[in-house]
Amino acid sequence: MTVINPIEEAEALADKLSGLDLAGRLSYVAGLGGRVVFTTSLGIEDQVISAEIGTHRLPIDVVTLQTGRLFPETLALIDETESQYDIHIVSYEPEQADIDAYAAKYGINGFYESVEARLACCGVRKLKPLARALAGATIWITGLRRGQSANRAETPFAEYDAERHLLKVNPLADWDIDKIKAFVADNSVPVNPMHARGYPSIGCEPCTRAIKPGEPERAGRWWWEQDEKRECGLHVAEEAAAIAVQQ
Repeated sequence: MTVINPIEEAEALADKLSGLDLAGRLSYVAGLGGRVVFTTSLGIEDQVISAEIGTHRLPIDVVTLQTGRLFPETLALIDETESQYDIHIVSYEPEQADIDAYAAKYGINGFYESVEARLACCGVRKLKPLARALAGATIWITGLRRGQSANRAETPFAEYDAERHLLKVNPLADWDIDKIKAFVADNSVPVNPMHARGYPSIGCEPCTRAIKPGEPERAGRWWWEQDEKRECGLHVAEEAAAIAVQQ
């Protein structure tokens, strides 16, 4: 019996995807079998992927994490995207019991007070719903790009997520923001109007601000923290593990 090393499998997949265009990458991954899930935050990158999934009618589940604190513009974009591409975006929400427990311990906006409290909030509103969204999945597709931040500069086309025991595919890893914007313009892809107001990266309303001239794309996320590598834990194994310990 041949035992497949998941890390080697991911490396081989990354090599294969590097030679394909975006539609080819998504089509190839969709044809590998098993449940393939794309998690969208409705940001401009994710809208490009949703457009290709809908346009090519690919058998990929499209889901979003409805944290309960998203901007109205983000929520409106869900309906617009579903209508334009005839796809269904499944929302996964946090459990009320988890929100109540968080508020009792930290306060409803306690994430401003410490990194621990902020990570705990992300754990309740993002990581736990993500676990339900990816249940039974063999492949997880994201909109990560190398140009989004220094922390993502080495993003591969595919990698093995040991925490969740699946292949994680980043089909836009080598796309820069200019290529993203050109695709959106050429294909009339609906995007969040907040992007035009200085919000290149949009998360929860209390945790997102517009960026200043010259700042990195993700500088507006959790702006009160000093660590330039700050993440919510969705894409950083160490932070995900830390959150799991806190739960």
